[in-house]
Amino acid sequence: MNVEHLKRVYFIGIGGIGMSALARFFSQRGTDVRGYDRTETPLTKKLVAEGIEVHYDDDTSLLDKDAELVVYTPAIPVGHKELNWYKDNNYPVYKRSDVLQWITEHMFAITIAGTHGKTTMTTMISYLLREAGVGCNAFLGGVSVNYDTNYWSSKANTAVIEADEYDRSFLKLKPDVALLTAMDADHLDIYGTVEGMEQAYIDYTKNIKQNGTLIAKHGLKRGHEITAKHILTYSMQNDAADVYGDNIMMNDGGYVFDVFYKGERTGGYRLDMGGMHNVENAIGAIAVTNLMELDQQRVIQALAGFRGVKRRFEYVVKTDKTVYVDDYAHHPEELHALIKSAKLLFSDKRCVVVFQPHLYSRTRDLADGFAHSLDMADEVILLDIYPAREEPIEGVTSEMIKEKMANPNCTILSKEGLLEYASVAPLELFITAGAGDIDKLVTPIKEIIESK
Repeated sequence: MNVEHLKRVYFIGIGGIGMSALARFFSQRGTDVRGYDRTETPLTKKLVAEGIEVHYDDDTSLLDKDAELVVYTPAIPVGHKELNWYKDNNYPVYKRSDVLQWITEHMFAITIAGTHGKTTMTTMISYLLREAGVGCNAFLGGVSVNYDTNYWSSKANTAVIEADEYDRSFLKLKPDVALLTAMDADHLDIYGTVEGMEQAYIDYTKNIKQNGTLIAKHGLKRGHEITAKHILTYSMQNDAADVYGDNIMMNDGGYVFDVFYKGERTGGYRLDMGGMHNVENAIGAIAVTNLMELDQQRVIQALAGFRGVKRRFEYVVKTDKTVYVDDYAHHPEELHALIKSAKLLFSDKRCVVVFQPHLYSRTRDLADGFAHSLDMADEVILLDIYPAREEPIEGVTSEMIKEKMANPNCTILSKEGLLEYASVAPLELFITAGAGDIDKLVTPIKEIIESK
């Protein structure tokens, strides 16, 4: 299907981070876009403000009967009335991943996949291309702090797309440049085994267009099984990689560093964003700009202005007394990188981490890893598991993580209990983490800290 000539598109689940980016893609091209979502959110409010019609009742009298394309997210339940009406009446109904496939087939496509880092790297690459004057159509899995959006358009025939491994969606993409940041286990409810998950990442690299390039993190498990024609590896500091960093120094909550690209050194990069893992993300993004032969002085200038992604090592409060960081981390490796980086940057401050586990299945499968990562904090507060799309699993609660921790300074609190804690406890280095609805507590906690 040629998405360029569509006049009307209807989205079921339009408020999702990936779906709303696609809705904006069509809307900004002059397409009449409408859609349904279960609840009103800040994202849907923005879509409405941009002229997109959104309703919140699963009601077939409200859907668009003149739609030429219906796009839905796999999170929509099988009994959804609107979705089934479209299917029963033989409308062209496709998943979000199908539309992204069409886009990658008709544009120069840069796709970013991996268990960790893909949202930050997608945003970073998109930002650098835009600020360096090349331009791109950016489909992000988070909200850029610089532009306060998860999508922006460009006349350039280039797309930068976050490749989502959930529901195997990323296996439909046809990239010219494919990035692979990590192959750690996740979504075992979808893939069944760790090996199945790893195989999916290997399969992702097989979809690169002829003469395309894979940019992969150096030392990936099973990386030796990848058979892409053109491969560049990147690393934070390992000089065995094709692209790596050097002279990395912490500076005022950020970093300055040099980058070697195929043996050539370029100095003077600055990243004003916490987390050594984000330096590695930046090096991967810089590898893309080198591959595309961008002027590195313009890239250096652009990177210094990058403000990150909301909920990715986001500084909510940063004063001499209190540093409050909020992060989307919902996997043990992400938590480990978050806590380690924060403690390195602010080694003089007592570190308190609040973590909301996401999904019963993930908590069950990765409880040991969560416990090990959280042990790094001075104090840990656990919220109840956020279920998302899942029903409870007997015996799987936040207590499961607490019982496996070596650090005895761990408490399980309600959301109300957490706000009470924040109002009385001395907070030096305070971190909230998780992919559920913990983000709704960020503003109240910020206000409590600032009122002190």
